[in-house]
Amino acid sequence: MEPRNNDPAELTGRTALVTGATAGIGRAVAVELAARGALVVAQGRDRARGAELVAEIEGAGGAARFVAADLADPAEVARLAREAGEVDVLVNNAGVYAFTGTPETDAELFDRHLAVNTRAPFLLVGALAPAMAARGWGAVVNVTSTAASSPSPVGTAYGASKAALELLTRSWALEFGGAGVRVNAVSPGPVRTLGTTTMLGDDVGVLGQVTLRGRAAEPEEIAGVVAFLVGEHSSYVNGSVVVANGGERHPAAA
Repeated sequence: MEPRNNDPAELTGRTALVTGATAGIGRAVAVELAARGALVVAQGRDRARGAELVAEIEGAGGAARFVAADLADPAEVARLAREAGEVDVLVNNAGVYAFTGTPETDAELFDRHLAVNTRAPFLLVGALAPAMAARGWGAVVNVTSTAASSPSPVGTAYGASKAALELLTRSWALEFGGAGVRVNAVSPGPVRTLGTTTMLGDDVGVLGQVTLRGRAAEPEEIAGVVAFLVGEHSSYVNGSVVVANGGERHPAAA
């Protein structure tokens, strides 16, 4: 699917840091924002995939660079913030997810969910948002999940980490919104990515069939929502969690 490049100059002169940018939603976001003129700083752990992403963006006429970092390590998060430099747009997309029940989720696994899904965004906003506020412009988008608001017997640590990120979204909107930094989130439903397909197999498609759209989303569809939230067309949107789940099929609509 081609990027929704409605205004190719919209983000010209802006720098966007996208975490988890080498696959899935993050990769689609990086490509989309680059197509809109942003210099993309792409974070990931796999240098080879990072190089492929940068080559793809540059081959399409965009600008990007890759920074390898493990977001479970707070020192690595701090280094990422330093190497990213002056950032105008921050997309906290990186995440880990293990669809296990509570008894199967040990302390180490629980802590890793919070470290990557919640603490890393917290540290990046703390490091980067003050400078955005000083310049009077900035946009932060947190990629959460419908798991944050829809209880499930599995994936409890993942859902909890994303629910915390949604609360942080609203808190940061209050903290930085008056200085020109808008903070929003997008909450995707089932999305067909390599990660979800590897973990869930055909169940990704089955989950999509229970939505009103009757299918799982493609990563580019979520990237389009992120691009809207960082662009000027959403200049009055702040502290919102935009649900992109294809529409819930309630019993009356079944």
